Amino acid sequence: PDKKAAMLEGSKAFAKDFMQKYGIKTAKYKSFTDKEEAIKFLAEMSYPLVIKASGLAAGKGVVICQNEAEALTALDDMMTNKIFSNAGDTVVIEEFLDGVEISLLSITDTNKIIPFISAKDHKKIGEKETGLNTGGMGVIAPNPYYTKEIEEKFMKNILEPTLKGLQEERVKFAGIIFFGLMLAKGEVYLLEYNMRMGDPETQAVLPLMEDDFLEILEKAMNFDLNETKISWKNKSSCCVVLASGGYPKEYKKNYEIKNLNKVENEIFFAGVKAEKNKFLTNGGRVLNVVALGENLDEAISKAYADIEKISFTHAYYRKDIGTLYRKI
Repeated sequence: PDKKAAMLEGSKAFAKDFMQKYGIKTAKYKSFTDKEEAIKFLAEMSYPLVIKASGLAAGKGVVICQNEAEALTALDDMMTNKIFSNAGDTVVIEEFLDGVEISLLSITDTNKIIPFISAKDHKKIGEKETGLNTGGMGVIAPNPYYTKEIEEKFMKNILEPTLKGLQEERVKFAGIIFFGLMLAKGEVYLLEYNMRMGDPETQAVLPLMEDDFLEILEKAMNFDLNETKISWKNKSSCCVVLASGGYPKEYKKNYEIKNLNKVENEIFFAGVKAEKNKFLTNGGRVLNVVALGENLDEAISKAYADIEKISFTHAYYRKDIGTLYRKI
């Protein structure tokens, strides 16, 4: 992406202004650089509400506040205590949308945006979506909530005006747009853009692609996506993240990872290093296991059968990835 395209991810305030300018369906919001003005605005809002650090904060700069005390703490943390460094110099305060998140990757050459298959991320560290936010603890694809009706609303109210906005702003961009969506009250809203692949959504989505991904990337780089269509396997996928105990707070590294050779499905390394013919933990999210199935139940069962084989000291994973959505 060029600078303007990168700003759609790099500045939440810039992205929200872009959404408003081009009529893209999103939550009501206001941006602030002055903490006292932000505090005054809180009096006009109902709770819960969302406070976001405008800059890049490794996926952790979003706080859902249930009351004024929590909102004031979030503003203090971001704007005074600088817990996200300069990312919190500008904050966005927005209405809270209660619903189901949908992750949607796409590829563009700014002549066309081609959406990928939908996905459902599991962001919280604890089961039943409890505890602290993480970079993502697991994914299922496709997302059972992303029906044909919701897809049509996404295309009309989000994708098409996004493309129009990119063209009118004369953004020169070939690559990935990640749409972070919220399904609430039967409508689909745009929460955020990322101008890159999502992690761990990518690990769950790409194995379902029938086509050669490299060829699609090359067409995008050559601004030649007009005739391109992407085919998808009629299967489901499940990605489970194996993390270091303590993540997303403090955790220890350098534990040997055992039994990797017993895994039957795909393994994607993340926080891993190789040393003296051994693999050692080297990050918060250590690795992903991804399995495909004829249906969601089969994909989940295969992924967990493998994740249970792998061991290292203080290993942690959520045991409920996808299970909340089996009956949809």
